[in-house]
Amino acid sequence: MSSRFYVGERISLRALEPSDAAVIAPWFNDPQNWITLDRCHPMSVLREREFIEHLYQSQSELVLGIVRAADDQLVGVTGLHQIDPVSRRAVFGILIGREYQNLGLGSEAVRLMARYAFFELNLNRISLSVYAFNRRGVRVYERAGFVREGCSRKSKWRHGAFHDELHYGLLRDDFEDTEREQVDDGARLASMAT
Repeated sequence: MSSRFYVGERISLRALEPSDAAVIAPWFNDPQNWITLDRCHPMSVLREREFIEHLYQSQSELVLGIVRAADDQLVGVTGLHQIDPVSRRAVFGILIGREYQNLGLGSEAVRLMARYAFFELNLNRISLSVYAFNRRGVRVYERAGFVREGCSRKSKWRHGAFHDELHYGLLRDDFEDTEREQVDDGARLASMAT
């Protein structure tokens, strides 16, 4: 039985279950993943399970699993943190298991979570921070419509050096414009094919 909650083309978002901890914890410990995250401590299955079990007690945190539509395989997690219903804003985060990277699933997950944030939660702004060396992440966020709003120079220590942290924001109006352009581009391509 599928537990899909918010459905995209190739992926869906769903609630996390404690049993997912055994899949997610190794992603956090993968050196190629954790170097891009704002954390430097190892993640145990027990700690991840406790996080998941307490996750839905907070109204300011929403973390969902990303699953492939074809087989419901968990491929990553994405979340909205520090949700502020008054100012209608949140902080965005995402992690894709390395074996599922470079397939476009993360790009679709960013857009799907943004759509959920704006059209279901009625947020007006989502923001994120990314290390400047994480070029793949920067490309994904910019393609989704995030706008670079600033840079904290040499503010984060990673891999033996200080690195710049880039700050991005996405407004609902900008996202709606990006979505409209993609629909218009798709319609143009479809009309050329006929």
